[in-house]
Amino acid sequence: MSACFVHESAYVDEGAEIGADTKVWHFCHVMKGARIGERCVLGQNVNVDGGVVIGDNVKIQNNVSVYTGITIEDDVFLGPSCVLTNVTNPRCQVNRHGLYEKTLIRRGATLGANATVVCGVTIGRYAFIAAGSVVTKDVPDYALVLGNPARQKGWMSRHGHPLSLGPDGLMVCPESGLHYCEIKPGELKCQDLDEATSLQPAQAAGTRQYDTFKPPRNRPAIRPASGAVEQ
Repeated sequence: MSACFVHESAYVDEGAEIGADTKVWHFCHVMKGARIGERCVLGQNVNVDGGVVIGDNVKIQNNVSVYTGITIEDDVFLGPSCVLTNVTNPRCQVNRHGLYEKTLIRRGATLGANATVVCGVTIGRYAFIAAGSVVTKDVPDYALVLGNPARQKGWMSRHGHPLSLGPDGLMVCPESGLHYCEIKPGELKCQDLDEATSLQPAQAAGTRQYDTFKPPRNRPAIRPASGAVEQ
């Protein structure tokens, strides 16, 4: 396994931890005490504060600051210039360095360009935050949210496609063929894969034809939530 790559214009403070095959590009700053996993990409002008924990295979696009108090799980995508915060009521004259609020971004979630996440919330697994949205409360797994304040407008598959309810109560991703079911109101689950498992290479190979991946035949039967309706 290869070492990480750090561009000559970037600064990585002594005491920061960066995993193998991670790339730190132009004008980034990774501060002492930050922990970044393997196979991550930090685009131009990314700042990672001390105490931040970032998982494996995380993509952080240009002009993003990840502040103390934020934890990012594996496979997360942070779009260009999205904003993360760690104090609800900042004042220059009041020192709140010991009062940073926790924000958790769970596996596979996407934050679109210029989206803002107000601190103290959890972004669920594979949730999709549309560009320019302002998130002020927790977001469920697989939820598609947009607007200011952000509100849920439907569900998104792991492959980033809006899901529609079929006549059998299931939702099928047009790219992967994976099946999803609202097992109770407001809670979506994938029937074919565990939410804690990354996609395998064959499943993650995107295609415009959306017909390359065949889900397992023996997926468990999950009854749709009573009264579930199309989002």
